[in-house]
Amino acid sequence: MTASRVYLDHNATTATRPAAIAAMAETLAEVGNPSSVHAEGRAKRALVERARAEVAALVGARADGVVFTSGGTEASNLALSPAIRDPRDPRPVTRLAVSAVEHPAVRAGARFAPEAVEVIPVDRRGVIDLDALEQSFAARAAERPDERMMLALMVANNETGVIQPVAAAAGIVKRYGGLVHADAVQAAGKIPVDVSALGCDFLAIAAHKFGGPAGVGALVRAEEGLFVESPVVRGGGQEKGWRGGTESVAAIAGFAVAAREARAELGAFAELARLRDQVERSLAGFGALTVFGAGAARLPNTSCFSLAGVSAQHALMALDLAGIAVSAGSACSSGATKASPVLDAMGVSPDLAQGMVRASFGWTSIAADAERFIAAFADIAQRAAARGAA
Repeated sequence: MTASRVYLDHNATTATRPAAIAAMAETLAEVGNPSSVHAEGRAKRALVERARAEVAALVGARADGVVFTSGGTEASNLALSPAIRDPRDPRPVTRLAVSAVEHPAVRAGARFAPEAVEVIPVDRRGVIDLDALEQSFAARAAERPDERMMLALMVANNETGVIQPVAAAAGIVKRYGGLVHADAVQAAGKIPVDVSALGCDFLAIAAHKFGGPAGVGALVRAEEGLFVESPVVRGGGQEKGWRGGTESVAAIAGFAVAAREARAELGAFAELARLRDQVERSLAGFGALTVFGAGAARLPNTSCFSLAGVSAQHALMALDLAGIAVSAGSACSSGATKASPVLDAMGVSPDLAQGMVRASFGWTSIAADAERFIAAFADIAQRAAARGAA
């Protein structure tokens, strides 16, 4: 990325923080395996444990509840399993409920069989239907009182930025003895996230969404006794048996620094809503604008919209040529501009969905970024209007 380009795809991945890069470089220069008992190994182990505390603090958790993984996808796959063992309730977990707008890492049901996964609808804003959730868990509890259900619900949507009522949903699930996994990959480091306040049993986060390196994340447990008997990665019993394999200590060091800085800058990140709102006000002057998720609580950095007459494919190419990087949905969909399952679940028409563009600001964003984006999109809208009039 050159200095002349504007990067507005921070929900896909954001810039690595300089302090995180420095911590990683320093760690890479020091030898030692955190599982070794000699002085070098003990030093690495101490670094990992300090990092665990920093990551835990970002989401209001206990340090011993943090399990380091390769990212948010592995963290969710680790938690979403019928092999969960809970000393508070010995009943087996046999069924998973997911909202209709979950990330592909969750929507596929992870390690639950397809027939054991139930999709809970959302409203036109993309917010989970709490009445449908209650009906689902009440019916299952009545039919199978000797079994448990689990809910997987994201804290904030990666495409629209819509924030889900996780605490309210968890309250419903707990009334029927269920478990809750919260995908906080897009939320952590952007808005306050607290495991206890959310009422979830598991929570997934990823470092590269708030300035750490890609390839490292964490599964956070709310209760000490919760355990998954069948880990995704098997090996030497690292991470207290949750995940085999030598920890990536340098990545974990960068993760910890990014978590500390992001937590300290939550107030500044909230100010990005001014840039988001400026963009949306300006775009509304270019034509018929639909902001997906409008009316719901949203991440302060995310604008997901469609402007009548402008296709996403054309907009992305034109913006890229103008030196501006945005996206047309999830970065985990092979870079394609195909229809978004999230918008489909929200009842958005195919014609409107084909114009979906997502601009997401980040910790490096400045006011000039919004201004350049607005100016470039004004040109795109004018050209589209001219083609339509021809």
